[in-house]
Amino acid sequence: MFIHTGSQRTFKHNLQIASILSFVAGLVNVTGFLSVAQLTTNVTGHFAFFVDEVFKLNFAKSFVYFLYIFFFFLGSFVSSFIIEWSFKNKYSKSNLIPAITEILILFAIPLLEGKMVSSYPDVIACSLLFAMGLQNSFVTTISNASVRTTHLTGLFTDLGIELSQLFFYKSTEQRKKLYSSIKLRIAIISFFFVGGLTGGVFYNAAGINLLYIGGLVLVVGLIYDYLSLERSK
Repeated sequence: MFIHTGSQRTFKHNLQIASILSFVAGLVNVTGFLSVAQLTTNVTGHFAFFVDEVFKLNFAKSFVYFLYIFFFFLGSFVSSFIIEWSFKNKYSKSNLIPAITEILILFAIPLLEGKMVSSYPDVIACSLLFAMGLQNSFVTTISNASVRTTHLTGLFTDLGIELSQLFFYKSTEQRKKLYSSIKLRIAIISFFFVGGLTGGVFYNAAGINLLYIGGLVLVVGLIYDYLSLERSK
């Protein structure tokens, strides 16, 4: 599910990776917010705050919001650059690099928790936004834009469109395609919610150490992917 691209990918691959990554995104979303009081999986709100601070002539604070936006963009750029470079050079395993980088970030932040969270909350926010930019770009690229996992606005929009189309698309092939897409979007929304709920319920007990769970989920996903590929040979 992490390595397959283009025509090699199946609906099962997309459903599996969507479930894993949306759970991680939901977990990061709540854990990041409760830790540093900032959104750490998308930049829509940050852009509004950025503009607001510019109009207030509070340029120092507006620059911080600009950095949040930039690091999400940078993660997306880096992930796409690595994947595109691998296609050109026929290096099939480079799809794993963004996922491994995200894992390292999710493990590194709790390790530095005592020094970083209270003293450098903006560094934590930028790091998580970079990781989510990596994730969103990575899964969007390899799934041909069928899967996005770090925020829900577009998902609810697409789900509303597709549910309405069920009233008008009557052919078996059209409805089968719609049902598959709806199932995928409901899975992403559901696992994002479960990840967020996990973060909310256990934050008081574990704090930012909950990011370890996100990293471990990705590690398990990579191991499962590797064993599945080995069995298919």
